[in-house]
Amino acid sequence: MNTDKLNFVVPAKAKMTSMILMAVGLVSIICMFMFDKQPDDHHYHATRAWANVFAGSFFFMAIALAAAFFLGLQYAAEAGWATTIKRVIEAVTWYLPVGLSFLLLVFICSQLHLNTIYPWMADGIATEGSENYDAVIAGKIGYFGVFWWIRTILYMVAWVMFTWKLRKNSMDADAIGHEESKGYHLKNVKLSAWFMVVFAVTSSTSAWDWIMSIDTHWFSTMMGWYIFSGMWVSAMITVTILIVWLKKLGYLEFVTESTVHDIGKWMFAISFLWTYLYFSQFMLIWYADIPEEVIYFQTRWESYKALMWTVLFVNFAFPMIMLMSRDSKRNYFFLMFVGVIIFIGHYLDIIMVVMPGTVGHHWTGLSWMELGNFLFFLGLFMYVVLTNLSKRPLMVKNHPFLEESAHHSY
Repeated sequence: MNTDKLNFVVPAKAKMTSMILMAVGLVSIICMFMFDKQPDDHHYHATRAWANVFAGSFFFMAIALAAAFFLGLQYAAEAGWATTIKRVIEAVTWYLPVGLSFLLLVFICSQLHLNTIYPWMADGIATEGSENYDAVIAGKIGYFGVFWWIRTILYMVAWVMFTWKLRKNSMDADAIGHEESKGYHLKNVKLSAWFMVVFAVTSSTSAWDWIMSIDTHWFSTMMGWYIFSGMWVSAMITVTILIVWLKKLGYLEFVTESTVHDIGKWMFAISFLWTYLYFSQFMLIWYADIPEEVIYFQTRWESYKALMWTVLFVNFAFPMIMLMSRDSKRNYFFLMFVGVIIFIGHYLDIIMVVMPGTVGHHWTGLSWMELGNFLFFLGLFMYVVLTNLSKRPLMVKNHPFLEESAHHSY
């Protein structure tokens, strides 16, 4: 094994690419806020610009959060196959505090009425007699307000603390002897078991609070699982692309072809989970045909039909056709190509979830606004993840399942 390749050095080209993406994206975001005006609607408040920033903030934060979930899942299940790729997964989780910071900024601006992403935050929305009064929202207002902010802070603190502690224990285990390190592994097993419980609840409730409450009149008991499946498959795609890219650069020699194959199977399987939840939510609402439920899909069918079909095809039909065979999941170029396409498809899914409840009839189709915003957050994500990946050796030390993972083959 080439010991020089155990420590990752960010290539100058990759660093420059991330900087260029951030610069181009930042200029696009500034222009987006300057030109996103609707002179016929004085209540508009550059809503499309804010909705884009929210979508980018949430999508990349969710990838880091799902990576933390997957890391915890490996510990809780005491699975050995993914041990050699733990450093890659951990590097992705490092973006979590950054992503949450952007989300928190959007939330604060919403509360200060600098944007109208959340209708229930409007002044007088629950006050009878007010020009903004909404009887439906007034009936739900007890769930929002201060209680919503308490939940939001608890989500953020809990996720960051669990993720930080998992990484710290892993790092501490590297610094001591093999026998002593088993104690840190067991700590992470117990910590991850608690994290799975916390995540099971908060991943759904945060989706209700941050995503579903954009369409405040509407509700779905499947929304939490739907958002979770999208962010999980996006995280698996991100990890896959990173692994394949690193192997092309000569790193991760200790990661076997079977490990990459298994990651590809996760991409394939969770794509079907997402499709199942997408269809089930639509089918149950269509079958029941209850006015307060069907409005969600009516809005999207009337103004976002092309986006709906694109999201369904890219995120279901594309992986089903392209990743079905065994050979496709062992072809590194093929995995990266398919992964990039599905990754973009799931970003479009978040656009489809967010835009109808915020922009509504002002939507004019995908434009430079969505592209520029995506490039900024993609560049920032790349910079944070790659920088943190370079701070520690790519191979874990003293892990009890390291030998099992290094010889994982079938």
